[in-house]
Amino acid sequence: MTADESGATPRGADAEGEAVGEAPAGDPAGGPEAGDGVVEDNGETGETAENNIAVKLEQLILGAERRYTPFQAARSAGVSMDLAARFWRAMGFADIGQVKALTEADVLALRRLAGLVEAGLLSEAMAVQVARSTGQTTARLADWQIDSFLEGLTEPQDSGLTRTEITYPLVELLLPELEEFLVYVWRRQLAAATGRVVQAQDDAEMVDRRLAVGFADLVGFTRLTRRLEEEELGELVEAFETTAADLVAAHGGRLIKTLGDEVLFAADDAGIAAEIGLRLIETMGHDETMPELRVGIAFGTVTTRMGDVFGTTVNLASRLTSIAPKDTVLVDQAFAEELGRTGDAPVSEADAAAAEKAAQEGTGSPPPPYRFALQPMWQRPVRGLGVVEPWMLTRRG
Repeated sequence: MTADESGATPRGADAEGEAVGEAPAGDPAGGPEAGDGVVEDNGETGETAENNIAVKLEQLILGAERRYTPFQAARSAGVSMDLAARFWRAMGFADIGQVKALTEADVLALRRLAGLVEAGLLSEAMAVQVARSTGQTTARLADWQIDSFLEGLTEPQDSGLTRTEITYPLVELLLPELEEFLVYVWRRQLAAATGRVVQAQDDAEMVDRRLAVGFADLVGFTRLTRRLEEEELGELVEAFETTAADLVAAHGGRLIKTLGDEVLFAADDAGIAAEIGLRLIETMGHDETMPELRVGIAFGTVTTRMGDVFGTTVNLASRLTSIAPKDTVLVDQAFAEELGRTGDAPVSEADAAAAEKAAQEGTGSPPPPYRFALQPMWQRPVRGLGVVEPWMLTRRG
């Protein structure tokens, strides 16, 4: 089961939630040791005052007070302690023993997950996976909002209030708006994901699908980490991730994840992925603050799990990125063939050139309006994948 990270969790309770023994001196549950901390105007030590504010913030955010131990929460939800612990660990929360740290909302969450299993809508393993995927995603979101959003808004102002004093009313105002916005975005993303899945040709394709997968990697990022100040480096990474995310979304792709100096994206269509890769190179190339970029894209069967992608196609895209020259997009043979099949690039440059010449001389029909050009590169062995033949992707004309 879980402990909040406010630092104000009480300690020392039995399975039924009754306190056992005395809290250690200086512990928030038992009162601070004499002389500890800085005494505030209200007579509380600085440590106690901060703990009290942390508890108040927790109650504001959760909308309820602590009233259950993990044992009591599991019993109230009608689930075994073992299953309750599995759910909470999957959501990313630490074990807390048997202290009163859980609320009515925690009981309801357990009851809902267990109810889905009992109704046969989810297997127990799938319910745990739902808890894990939700926990991982929202944990990252919450960390970002606190580190980047609230931190900037709670800078002490001329009012003389401290950051801690500003935080509570700010959270009180923002919480309902952020909650509504989160639900809206989640529903929109769920609708889009559902639409992609139901368009799959068969049941197997719903899990193992043919996708274009690409990596975009900043060149020389390790050297930059030694040269730039931490704040400058953070601004560079944020600008790169923001620009990449906007470009991927705008052209119909999906940003799978960001890795600081690298982003992973996917698209159902090879033409979309090609456009994204070239746009990334072109956009970053016009930004003097950005290092050079290299992109690798592969096309093939991909396994999707918990919003991530796995498989040989993903590994090949990563390898292509590592061998791509600066400001270049490299693609694999399957990707090149898919562009030829869809008419986005000529299957043969020689045939395309001959068709253009014939059209100019009036002896043939003009070739299709190809968007991209493909140039075969040197064959080379790639660790774990054998010999591959990369193709350099450029714009036509």
